Amino acid sequence: MPVRSIKTPERFGLDRLTTPIGIALLVTDADGDLRALDWEDYEHRMRGLLRLHYGAVDLSNQPAPADMRTALSGYFEGELGQLSAIAWRIAGTPFQQKVWTALGQIPAGTTLSYGALAARIGMPKAVRAVGHANGSNPISVVLPCHRLIGADGSLVKYGGGLERKRWLLRHEGVEV
Repeated sequence: MPVRSIKTPERFGLDRLTTPIGIALLVTDADGDLRALDWEDYEHRMRGLLRLHYGAVDLSNQPAPADMRTALSGYFEGELGQLSAIAWRIAGTPFQQKVWTALGQIPAGTTLSYGALAARIGMPKAVRAVGHANGSNPISVVLPCHRLIGADGSLVKYGGGLERKRWLLRHEGVEV
């Protein structure tokens, strides 16, 4: 009988950061790259996304890199450009990665419809797929899924709750 190799779980650190809109959960890898950012009251969802993208995951309490914490705190204090200083790495399908990378290119203070993002990545008919990929974005705020809105300007969905989405957009100067 052949011996099956058992994959060891991915090991990530878990830290918490107090923000004006709740406790942010920061998941980082051994290189100090951000792998997930979600909200304490959505920890179950975050753990599910981690399992989906990485399989078995071992999360242990470990401080995130100081420069990451400083950049995130700076963002929440109004220094919106600080997000670009955060090193991140994602796992997902090639399509998801394309969508998530495109999210990071939407400037603070602006919004984009799901259809406009689909067109931007060269797949104008993939509006629903863009919405699905956006909904499974593991790195909230840094890959700013909150900047996607409905074609009619409505806030639509946000994995961390619509009140957080509204706050983030207002924080960035968007009238909602």
